[in-house]
Amino acid sequence: MLKENITQHIKEALRNKDILRLSVLRMLLSAMNNKSIEKRTRLAKSGSVAADLEKLSELSDEEILEVIRSEGKKRRDAIEGFSKGGRTDLAEKESQELKILGEYLPKELSDEEIEKTIQEVVAGLGDVTQKDFGRIMSEVVKKIKAQASGDRVSAAVKKIFG
Repeated sequence: MLKENITQHIKEALRNKDILRLSVLRMLLSAMNNKSIEKRTRLAKSGSVAADLEKLSELSDEEILEVIRSEGKKRRDAIEGFSKGGRTDLAEKESQELKILGEYLPKELSDEEIEKTIQEVVAGLGDVTQKDFGRIMSEVVKKIKAQASGDRVSAAVKKIFG
């Protein structure tokens, strides 16, 4: 399971005194715990039995990947902001953190593979126009799951319907 791998890598970073990796992985574990607490709160509000809450609030690998992607997006946004502000030192640190997070994500699809998937979805939906953008995005994201960011998929759909 992905969470166990991350926990193991935290221990290795501690042993190796890899401060940056340790910091990033601890932050990631904290974000995962926050997501788990959110999930537990939602389940409690829906009326789940208290004994089941702990087990049900465990994050699946897919949910963990969502957290990693979310943290990666924060890093990309920070890199952009720091670069615009002339803070290359901070942008470089965020870039290193992003690289560490990227080690836990599956290999991303190429732009060509994304466009091919979009065209398959469009063919399956029949006659579509720009008004069907949301529907196309939804189907494509379901199909490619964690293999491309929503930003890249959105840009590819816009390019096709340009």
